[in-house]
Amino acid sequence: MPAPDRPRLTDLERGTPFAARHHGADDADLAELLAAVGADSLDALTDRAVPPVIRRHDPLPLPEAHSEAEVLARLRELAGRNEVRTSLIGLGYHATRTPAVIVRNLLENPAWYTAYTPYQPEISQGRLEALLNFQTMVSDLAGLDVANASLLDEPTACAEAMTMARRLGRHADEAPFFVHHDIHPHTLAVLQTRAEPLGIRVVTGDAYAEAASSGCYAALLPNPTSSGEVLDWAPVVASLHEAGALAVVTTDPLSLLLVRSPGEMGADLVVGSAQRFGVPMGFGGPHAAFLACREANVRALPGRLVGVSTDSEGRPALRLTLQTREQHIRREKATSNICTAQVLLANIAGFYAVWHGPDGLTAIAERVHRLTSILAAGLRAGGVDVVNATWFDTVTARVPGRADAVLAAALDRGINLRRVDDDHVGVSLDETTTVAVVAQVLASFGVPADPVALDAGAPDGIPSGLRRTSAVLTHPVFHRHRTEHELLRYLRRLADKDLALDRTMIPLGSCTMKLNAAVEMEAITWPELAQLHPFAPLDQAAGMIELIGELEAMLRACTGYDAVSLQPNAGSQGELAGLLVIRAYHRSRGDTVRDVCLIPSSAHGTNAASAVMAGLRVVVVACDDRGNVDLADLRAKVAEHAGQVAALMVTYPSTHGVYEAGIREVCDVVHEAGGQVYVDGANLNALVGVATLPGLGADVSHLNLHKTFCIPHGGGGPGVGPIGVRAHLAPFLPNHPLQPAAGPATGVGPVSGAPWGSAGILPISWAYVSLMGADGLRAATQRAVLNANYVARRLDEHFPVLYTGEHGDVAHECILDVRPIAKATGVTAEDVAKRLMDAGFHAPTLSFPVAGTLMVEPTESESKAELDRFCDAMVAIKREIDRVANGEWALDDSPLRWAPHPAADVATDAWDRVYSRDVAAFPAGAGRDGTKYWPPVSRIDQAYGDRHLVCSCPPVEAFATA
Repeated sequence: MPAPDRPRLTDLERGTPFAARHHGADDADLAELLAAVGADSLDALTDRAVPPVIRRHDPLPLPEAHSEAEVLARLRELAGRNEVRTSLIGLGYHATRTPAVIVRNLLENPAWYTAYTPYQPEISQGRLEALLNFQTMVSDLAGLDVANASLLDEPTACAEAMTMARRLGRHADEAPFFVHHDIHPHTLAVLQTRAEPLGIRVVTGDAYAEAASSGCYAALLPNPTSSGEVLDWAPVVASLHEAGALAVVTTDPLSLLLVRSPGEMGADLVVGSAQRFGVPMGFGGPHAAFLACREANVRALPGRLVGVSTDSEGRPALRLTLQTREQHIRREKATSNICTAQVLLANIAGFYAVWHGPDGLTAIAERVHRLTSILAAGLRAGGVDVVNATWFDTVTARVPGRADAVLAAALDRGINLRRVDDDHVGVSLDETTTVAVVAQVLASFGVPADPVALDAGAPDGIPSGLRRTSAVLTHPVFHRHRTEHELLRYLRRLADKDLALDRTMIPLGSCTMKLNAAVEMEAITWPELAQLHPFAPLDQAAGMIELIGELEAMLRACTGYDAVSLQPNAGSQGELAGLLVIRAYHRSRGDTVRDVCLIPSSAHGTNAASAVMAGLRVVVVACDDRGNVDLADLRAKVAEHAGQVAALMVTYPSTHGVYEAGIREVCDVVHEAGGQVYVDGANLNALVGVATLPGLGADVSHLNLHKTFCIPHGGGGPGVGPIGVRAHLAPFLPNHPLQPAAGPATGVGPVSGAPWGSAGILPISWAYVSLMGADGLRAATQRAVLNANYVARRLDEHFPVLYTGEHGDVAHECILDVRPIAKATGVTAEDVAKRLMDAGFHAPTLSFPVAGTLMVEPTESESKAELDRFCDAMVAIKREIDRVANGEWALDDSPLRWAPHPAADVATDAWDRVYSRDVAAFPAGAGRDGTKYWPPVSRIDQAYGDRHLVCSCPPVEAFATA
């Protein structure tokens, strides 16, 4: 008898492939899904759905998939090539200690990092409260009324303040933006990159002597300055106001525990980074920046803003407020293209303040400042000239001709200092600095001294008149969580209020909420990766640089582009960077009149906002009845603007969730007119392995790593939005003034503060691609398309699918049309979205790109059981709609209009609704097995929150009264 087949040792060693755990359906479920959509195989479905003209036939040029153990071993190897020194470089980046309770229960907790942007506030009350804490912390420290719920980094936040001030100002358009000369160099460079396309003239000088008389519309005043000075800006602010100009102050929040707030000095806007509040440096990011303003100017404030409203029972409830000012609403009239924020990092910073409280933060600030004073005293006693007359944590020493020698001596002691120029060295201390480190720094300058002995005679670096006397962080939330079990319980209570991927499928069209595997996340907290300063010598970051190079190569392979820049730290910033690259390309050819950007009417609002910020004029192109770009209208617009077309921005697959068969023709029309094609990479999850972007006709795209490449959304951020380009655009990719290796010398300048943007989370995407390999990535795309078509087939008879392709298929998402139902019954897409919460689901994307619809994207990671659970919930909701339609329920008395139903409502003794508690709480039997999710509030009154604006923690009495 022949020996039975047995697995070979090589197969046993490999174990279960990672892709089998990433993909939701096993072989049996896969067969059922394929049968339901009428396809024999994944390849057959691909051949049917993806137009032949764009279909990719060659395999992705990537190594084969590696096991989890192999990937972690390789990451350990790369991390081991990094050398974490004590970095006292400063420049807005500081070592910090993230409390272990926050690391484990927030940063490493999928309940926090897999949540989506809180656009559905009823199921986002936990992270909204955390963000309200952050806003309160910032507004308290800044001394202003309102702060936003975070921005991307400090330099881009300064750029946002520059454009906000211009919108608020009363000066003529040609008035300049004045910047005090002692500003971080990368901040100035980002300002210049952002200002030039908008026609803003940035001038620098001594603000004390020149700002008020410069005719500027606003001035940027750093405090502390880049060299470390702590200044009283009140006289300058007063003179600016007298001249009709605004004052923007950029600050360090830790310094504001000791230094008089910018608001008390009269500042109109305050900008900074919360990085040193417990967020690792991560080789440059991600970090939460902030922008605070006075209440009178809040409608011009960019970014997200959390406000307090009420629910249908009058209970206080939180929501994103004043959304009409946001870029996705204002489109080409927007003054910002900010879409994501840095929510996860803002929450870390906010909880850092909750954990330490004002006393603990003040103690940290005092210790940092005292060590800096001792350092200054020691340098002066040793004959070294300290340039600063004042300081908080930074001193700049004059060492004529000796800067390199001092840096080398410090490096021998394991310390990185800042080289300002041949004659000056900067030193910035932080909460991790010890007395021994100060002694080593002094020795590096040739000053052998005992820091403890210097303490008694060391002067204070903050003049008495600049010392903070006003109270800060007085709200009880910053006082009641001093013990670990209290903070642990608080974090758990907030997480339990929210719906994230750890509980349920999040079927958001265009947002790709897919599995963020724990193995992909594991490395981001390793010190060898997390504790790198972005401006440390590159040989100390050899492993990180190799990882960055490998990830760039992976993204080139996945897209077909020739070059990639990882610098943009959000999708919106990738859009801007891509358009700036196109603009620079045209200008390099002397083609300066090309300033028209063609954008389909269905495009996301960031497209139009980014085009305006890149100095382009938006011309809208119509879409036809199938959601495709209207070729006739495109040709007409091209002819109308002959010789002026710079670019077309288009999303592929289309924003309507369809593979447009005519995409190559669309791109050809633009190329023939001399324009370039920008393809928005939001829907790349439907392309990897089955098509290339240049194969569509694209010249440049941004790639959302927080979508297709598994960086989690973090409750609304972080994101990474790198751009890929064809070879002719590569010379214009972003670069950086402090790191030549980050981009070409001929580039457009920096679009983010750090050379490689949010480098600290790049290991996530590197790990995902390494684990999946070429076959796994192609299969991920095919399964995403399969799952979307399965949902479309199951729900079409209940909620018609609005758009399909040539053969009746959708791409990776589908749009369910609720408008006929609304017309017949009054039940809206919003009613359906809120009722889904009772079934334990996050809603699909609501009313985008078509008002009155729901856009569903199931992703490849969901199992058939979860897809069916969602479809069953939708079918059950349709049955409830039918009961409204046949008159059994009046709409306003139905569970659809009252949804969602918190436990407090269902458990009340005064239940008087026409439907039962059972119907309210358990639609289609959802949650009867003990898994029931209870929304914490009922439907929120959006208009009330806009009319009664409260954007910081209300007093506890408000909640007690309610």
